Amino acid sequence: MIFQPDMKQAVIKRTARKFAEERIAPAAAEMDATGRFPADLAAEMAGLQYFGLEIPPEYGGAGLNSVSYADVIEEVSRASAAMGLCISVHNSVAASPIYEFGGEFQRQRFLIPVARGEKIGTFCLTEPNAGSDASSLETVAARDGDGYVLNGNKIFVTNGGVSGTNLIFACTNPSRERKEYAVFIVESERDGVEKGPVEDMMGMRGNPVCPITLSDCRIPQENRLGEEGQGMKIALSTLGGGRIGIGAQALGIAQACLDVSVKYSKERHQFGKSLSEFAAIQGFLSDMATRIEAARLLIYRASHLRAAKLPHTAESAMAKLYASEVAVYASRVGVQIHGGYGYTKAYPIERYYRDAKVCEIYEGTSEIQRMVIARSLMGR
Repeated sequence: MIFQPDMKQAVIKRTARKFAEERIAPAAAEMDATGRFPADLAAEMAGLQYFGLEIPPEYGGAGLNSVSYADVIEEVSRASAAMGLCISVHNSVAASPIYEFGGEFQRQRFLIPVARGEKIGTFCLTEPNAGSDASSLETVAARDGDGYVLNGNKIFVTNGGVSGTNLIFACTNPSRERKEYAVFIVESERDGVEKGPVEDMMGMRGNPVCPITLSDCRIPQENRLGEEGQGMKIALSTLGGGRIGIGAQALGIAQACLDVSVKYSKERHQFGKSLSEFAAIQGFLSDMATRIEAARLLIYRASHLRAAKLPHTAESAMAKLYASEVAVYASRVGVQIHGGYGYTKAYPIERYYRDAKVCEIYEGTSEIQRMVIARSLMGR
């Protein structure tokens, strides 16, 4: 087995790192402080085709494989987790399902502007009474002539504040004992779509997360993605790529924690020598580096399986589970290495600490990932 990237993958990763360090990193602290989404940086990322990483060129994308998809998200997240989240969610649970399940009309009308970054995408599943238990959602899509009328309330919508294309997960037959679901492509400017105020989040503050309410929102049949009853299949299929993306995002955060901690340990002196000379600090750094490399290999494994169109449900769950917990560990230990300074906003480790935690929550909590892995082990 070869774990080295090929020439194309190496160039893509190097280019993403250079762009992230030169353009995104200088704006990251301001984004966090103000919660402002940087439309200018998003436009530059669109020019680099970061909003259509795995989408073929004929639909406006970069045509990359899943390994390069993960590499780009890692490098962007290393500079700003909020921007890494933006492209991870956009690519994995907005662009990808439209390409995988959409017809040619939907690809031409909706996918091309999404892949070009002209319209930022969302996937709206979570509701006030439905989170990990997606089957409890209350958003309803009722048949109305040759279309549908949608009513419901989605919360914690990543990219919601700036989205133009929203994938809405809804129930099509709530009165039946066995519910069926469908996914609808809903434009933000459509009548009946209302966005609430942007949430004041603990971390990822450059990403505009908000609720989206659907009130008698009329949707033509051509906006339905796939068939009625395919909604759960689309959602579960989509989450595989989403977990790889969030795993890569968590990896980027963890790598950033290690980078700044190594730097600080060399610069900070106590008892007449640098922190890097103390065995305790060396142990912290060694453990961080080892866990980060293990997470990277899990992500590469899941990415390779996805690129080869092989089953990767459990592998993606493992990658997301482990990488997110490594990010939380690395940020916690990084704050400890920085000491009192780590608890101030003078150093970025404090931001990484706040950003890391949500990686254990969204795209399926750590508990859900363990459930997915356990079902795979039991053959279910």
